[in-house]
Amino acid sequence: MKLIQVACAAVAFVATGVAPLHFAGPQSEPRRIDITARKYGFEPNQITLKEGEPVTLVLKSADVPHGLKFRELNIDVKAGKGKTGEVEFTPEKAGDFEGHCSVFCGVGHGSMSVTLHVVE
Repeated sequence: MKLIQVACAAVAFVATGVAPLHFAGPQSEPRRIDITARKYGFEPNQITLKEGEPVTLVLKSADVPHGLKFRELNIDVKAGKGKTGEVEFTPEKAGDFEGHCSVFCGVGHGSMSVTLHVVE
């Protein structure tokens, strides 16, 4: 009988808008991934992420201006000479995604890449 009373009270709260429609657990900070860019590579150049897990990518430039763009994920972050840039995102689908330097930085620019492995 008590269970029925609790259920009825819960329905009444939701129906009147007194209670939230969903209960969220504690919010956690996004996972921070530091990536260092220098002529002509990224460190690390392989990163594994979990689908649905919020992430902050922090790009640090060790020498000249660099960028990191993942076309399929609509991500583009830039870092000036000796500076950092960051972008927050949540990977919504599993797969392997290739990112490339998006700021021309010299003759080896085309070989700069990072692979994001997003797992379920």
